[in-house]
Amino acid sequence: MKPHADAFPARVGPDSLSALSATVPAGDDRPGIEVEAPYSGAPIGEIPACSRADVDAAVERARDAQPSWADRSAAERAEVVSRFHDLVLDRRDELLDVIQLESAKARIDAFEEVADVASTARHYADRAPEYLASERRKGAFPLMTRTVEHRRPVGVVGVVSPWNYPLTLAVSDAIPALLAGNAVVLKPASETPFAALSIRDLLRTAGVPEAAFEVVTGTGSEAGGALVDAVDYVCFTGSTETGRAVARRAGENLVDCSLELGGKNPLLVLGDADLDAAAAGAVRGCFANAGQLCLSMERLYVHRDVRDPFLDRFVRRTRALDLAAGYDWTPDVGSLVGSDQLEKVEAHVDDAVEKGADVVTGGRARPDIGPYFYEPTVLTGVTEEMALAREETFGPVVAVTAVDSADEAIERANDSEYGLNASVWTEDAERGRRLARRIDCGTVNVNDAYAAAWASTDAPMGGMKDSGLGRRHGRQGLLRYTESQTVAEQRAGSLHPPEGVPKGWYAKGMTLALRAMARLPGVR
Repeated sequence: MKPHADAFPARVGPDSLSALSATVPAGDDRPGIEVEAPYSGAPIGEIPACSRADVDAAVERARDAQPSWADRSAAERAEVVSRFHDLVLDRRDELLDVIQLESAKARIDAFEEVADVASTARHYADRAPEYLASERRKGAFPLMTRTVEHRRPVGVVGVVSPWNYPLTLAVSDAIPALLAGNAVVLKPASETPFAALSIRDLLRTAGVPEAAFEVVTGTGSEAGGALVDAVDYVCFTGSTETGRAVARRAGENLVDCSLELGGKNPLLVLGDADLDAAAAGAVRGCFANAGQLCLSMERLYVHRDVRDPFLDRFVRRTRALDLAAGYDWTPDVGSLVGSDQLEKVEAHVDDAVEKGADVVTGGRARPDIGPYFYEPTVLTGVTEEMALAREETFGPVVAVTAVDSADEAIERANDSEYGLNASVWTEDAERGRRLARRIDCGTVNVNDAYAAAWASTDAPMGGMKDSGLGRRHGRQGLLRYTESQTVAEQRAGSLHPPEGVPKGWYAKGMTLALRAMARLPGVR
């Protein structure tokens, strides 16, 4: 099928997407993968299904380009990323159109992606030289040994990114990898490849060498698997099931990996919470990006004393959301990404209702708006035998449950195989911070759903338990892409027994020296 002109926003058309697709290096005989616009279900373009040979060739090009990129100083690489930051903001509207076209999210949700990429670029451009600076370490003996830890790039980093945040999760992980002196090969989701291709062009315009940032397109099983096998480090964002397979494959290849995986995130409303603020925050936390957000809230635990007034406020705000298709700023909630996601959401809600849950609002697909739209949905009476209770829905569906105490809320919050993100609402900030530390999640927000932690790019972000390995953001988010190297210089004397000195005497002398060193901890 040919792309349908009516499916496109003002700044992006079939010709521009075709031009992007044509830049993917792939064999001429490879079949194409059709990409559709979820708003309408209409085709918007085709991308190559890269083979293992195509991926291997891209990695080799990146490997050849990496040494000269790494030879630039961290400050020089940071200047390139600073230019990229400016280009992202300059090209904001075009990027928003591409994101919306292929993911069908509301424009305000697409803007979160642009803002995040710019913020991440600014943070790492400012801090990378500091993070990568060589550091003196305490030597074996004060003054006799000089020891320095250096940071070296791992080589070629493979990034496998998902469809739900096609800009953020494609490039925000690539930026620190590039700043660390690595080359990057990115395999975006086949549902949303064009944001990645657009951002690749901006990186190259900013000054990243062409082969130092490659994009390969195709299926996860073929192109994704080939990438994991070929690179020196794997950064993956996606489902826990696939993440386990990626980790096994990386382990077999003896390469390191970082994985951000699924979540079944809890939001706790305590008895002293500002209910209007909590309801507004819960709406944002549950229905941003139509609930297709790893950090979004799917379990709400509300103190019984305030359950009814909170639920009333939450439901009124949910019903007021504008569920619509459009490339302007009017809609609050957009579409699900495709038929598979819609089927999963419908299955979870239908199963819950069949087993006794109540739909307070929503609970219906909306084909009158578009093929994959589903109403923001609030349920009560969700119990453990329902799939919705424990499985990640990844859609605009949330269960509200009354609890009798903060302790019970935390116990229920921690009763999950996941541990990605959580939220606590209370007027007592100190109490909120104290309770947050008891929740088994990599990030916990007090009086916010997810943005406070996610946007704190100087702090690490990632999951506990089955929600992943490693961290993005902050110092850890850059140093994961490096190897530490210790260089130790013996400047005087020797650590071995001197010739002619009895070994017993040497041992006694060393024992005295070790006792003395314990009293001089700061001497290097």
